[in-house]
Amino acid sequence: MQKLMSLGVVMILAVMMVAGAFQGVDAAPAKKAILVVSFGTTFAETRQNTIEAIEKKVQQTFPDYEVRRVFTSNIVRKNLAANDNLHVDDLVTALNKLKNEGFTHVVVQSTHIIPGEEFEHKIVDTVAKYKNSFQEIVIGRPMLYFEGQNPDDYQLAVKALQQQLPKLKKGEAVVLMGHGTPEHKANANYQAFQDKLKANKLPVYIGTVEAAPTLEDVEEALRANKIKKVILMPFMIVAGDHANNDMAGDESDSWKSILTEKGYKVEVYLTGLGANPAVQDIYVQHVKDAIAGMKL
Repeated sequence: MQKLMSLGVVMILAVMMVAGAFQGVDAAPAKKAILVVSFGTTFAETRQNTIEAIEKKVQQTFPDYEVRRVFTSNIVRKNLAANDNLHVDDLVTALNKLKNEGFTHVVVQSTHIIPGEEFEHKIVDTVAKYKNSFQEIVIGRPMLYFEGQNPDDYQLAVKALQQQLPKLKKGEAVVLMGHGTPEHKANANYQAFQDKLKANKLPVYIGTVEAAPTLEDVEEALRANKIKKVILMPFMIVAGDHANNDMAGDESDSWKSILTEKGYKVEVYLTGLGANPAVQDIYVQHVKDAIAGMKL
């Protein structure tokens, strides 16, 4: 009888130990990461003032997450590696690293302006392939996504932009240079943003480098509104190649040269949107929304 009791005690202790072990597994803390995904730039100063500034604010806001950088542009990543010995992962590489390192929860936050081709194919399509690799993987939306609802991303972007607009006199306007995404439905977001600027009674006109609205569309609006002086600004997170050359360059085909040739007085604001604290706050909020389960 005593042997049976001793055996029973041993079995109970063994069950308790096993249960405790399983309880320890269940209680293991989540390992969480945020990938801040940008197109990227080879311009070091603007990279520091824009992309890095967004990343730092995200890290400050989410101290329990590991924040890592991702660039979607293959050309930018290759140039940085070859010329600056700076290695930045693409999204596939970054996600594989997180998977191998045992991360459980991942937020993929885009810093793109619109949900265009880069966002759709290099972020959304890629993340879909990893839906079973983590307990949770979610995407934070670009700047301009929801319109006319709560949240209204377009109105929030207008308010953020106003933080960097100069005081404009009669006959003066700001011209924004966006990138554009040809033959993609999201390119219409630029015109939607122009409509929101107009609704807010702001003398701000937006064009794109690679799609519509074009600079010709912008110039037509400038003439119609009797604008004599323009301030050029990049409507891009960084002030990189497009801003320095296509917008503000001294070549005859730059926006600055074309508008000057047409008789406008032209000034240049050569700073990417990512340097604007209000724009940084937009992306931080989009991370919060993604974590809270907001669906795209």
